[in-house]
Amino acid sequence: MSSPTGPASGLPVRMPRPRQPGRHRRPEPLVAPEGAPALVLAVPGTPTAATRGLAEEVVSIARSELPGLDARIGYLDGDDAEFPALRSVLARAAEERTARYEQAVAAGVEVKEPDGSVAVVVPLLAGPDSALLRQVRQSVMDSRVAAELTDALGPHPLLAEALHVRLSEAGLARADRARLFTVATAADGIILASVGGEEAVQAAGITGMLLAARLAVPVMAAALDQEGSIASVAEQLRSSGSQQLALAPYLVGPEIDPALLTAAAEEAGCATAEALGAYPAIGKLALAKYTTALGIAPQQPQGTPVR
Repeated sequence: MSSPTGPASGLPVRMPRPRQPGRHRRPEPLVAPEGAPALVLAVPGTPTAATRGLAEEVVSIARSELPGLDARIGYLDGDDAEFPALRSVLARAAEERTARYEQAVAAGVEVKEPDGSVAVVVPLLAGPDSALLRQVRQSVMDSRVAAELTDALGPHPLLAEALHVRLSEAGLARADRARLFTVATAADGIILASVGGEEAVQAAGITGMLLAARLAVPVMAAALDQEGSIASVAEQLRSSGSQQLALAPYLVGPEIDPALLTAAAEEAGCATAEALGAYPAIGKLALAKYTTALGIAPQQPQGTPVR
């Protein structure tokens, strides 16, 4: 029996494990620094309810990874309260920061006058698109607010993971190479569909190599915004022995008209997966761009190991 002071005589006493020092010590959870700039997600394309839902889910993922994060959404083509324009969101963030400082001073609180960037703007783009990035940059300039603009989210191993998941959800790839089962409709050649011209194709190709390693099938990138590019790559894959092709959009979603994806798949004669959407990796990569810009990121998010 146990006594009020512990186990009965002769039984081992379990002592609390001491906290491990050095590199084996569990890291303290990261939180947003007080007064840190806002993360503003720059959403391309025509604003819709679906686009807003996607963007809200992405920032929700980012907030869950970094408590205290001030995350906002600005639309490149927005112009009202429902879909606020990027420049308006930046201007509002600047006004609120100034108001907080003035209220603190009025209350007799000794605070440092705010300086530096008001926001870090993260484009909701899987890969580089010079036209859209110019539009984002122009919106930042038009806002007259000190803000830092990051690169697109990819290339990154997490995007290869997301592409793999979207293909498996469509029945076009096995979900797990370690399990001995087959998918009757699994593709033996993948076309990565990007937008943004040759630069975007090259960036998609880097993620494509990671995807090819995961699936053990050839993967080639092509541009949706270059006439004949998708069909040309489909022909190359078929010439090299692939017969059952699949189109994998290297896109978050809002940056392109879905009808273009459907038309491209029909032209290439292949099935298509869904765009990346609000896959958790998108929110994590957006946050990684933000924390890296501020110098508070312990490390970049890692992709799932290839099985």
